[in-house]
Amino acid sequence: MARAATLLVLAAIVATALVSPATATGKTGQVTVFWGRNKDEGSLREACDSGLYTMVIMSFLNVYGHGKYNLDLSGHPIAGIGDDIKHCQYIGVPVSLSIGGFGTGYALPSKQAALDLFDHLWNSYFGGSKPGVHRPFGDAWLDGVDLFLEHGTPADRYDVLALELAKHNIRGGPGKPLHLTATPRCTFPPAGYIKKAVDTGIFERIHIRIYDDGNCEAYWQLAWDKWTKAYPATKFYVGMTASEMTHGWIHPKNVYYDTAPFSQKAENYGGFMIWDRYYDKQSNYTSIVKYYA
Repeated sequence: MARAATLLVLAAIVATALVSPATATGKTGQVTVFWGRNKDEGSLREACDSGLYTMVIMSFLNVYGHGKYNLDLSGHPIAGIGDDIKHCQYIGVPVSLSIGGFGTGYALPSKQAALDLFDHLWNSYFGGSKPGVHRPFGDAWLDGVDLFLEHGTPADRYDVLALELAKHNIRGGPGKPLHLTATPRCTFPPAGYIKKAVDTGIFERIHIRIYDDGNCEAYWQLAWDKWTKAYPATKFYVGMTASEMTHGWIHPKNVYYDTAPFSQKAENYGGFMIWDRYYDKQSNYTSIVKYYA
């Protein structure tokens, strides 16, 4: 009897030890979504009003680096988005702008190109007011910049852009930080042009995409550990797809039993990132998994 009682106590201790690390950081409730990739996803205001997300990232500024700039929101009418941004911010949902994307029209081949891009971003979307610069969203002031880089070269200077954005972070005034984030594929170490940027140590958050990548889907946990340990001052978000048709889609049950508890072992776990609003609206994915974030 005494031996049986001792074994029960030991089993309870082991069970507690197994559970505790998974909740060491615990749930944050933070869910970021990408918006702007499909006109049928609904308005930015609708996404914010859904109550599903704690941040929305507009995508993409997909041409820059050679004196030309292009904002591609997949046919969404620009008129009215400025008011939507203000509405989202009013209800506590910050809105950022992602640069890069899946096209080939962007590069930052020099320090000057990076400074020029900063100048464009600051005066077109943030606190700048340079004469002659068009502001697509009027006087609405975005909350951050995200790097979603699918290609680059060793010459690209995203580190210069990041440092310049960080310098201006403090100029936003009380209650107006500039959120600097990145959304790389999960492979670690990342490509040199991304590594040079995140090595600055000033990124607030990194969203690790664990979908649509054959090298990542089976081994994302190893990559996650490397990322989170390499940049302890940065919050890390698990990037998941809401589309069951995309490689690497994770069933909500597996998010509950595996993805969430594992990722939350990291002291710098931040939350979930969902790709994207269009797929999410079709599948209602976030309405289920947000409770595990």
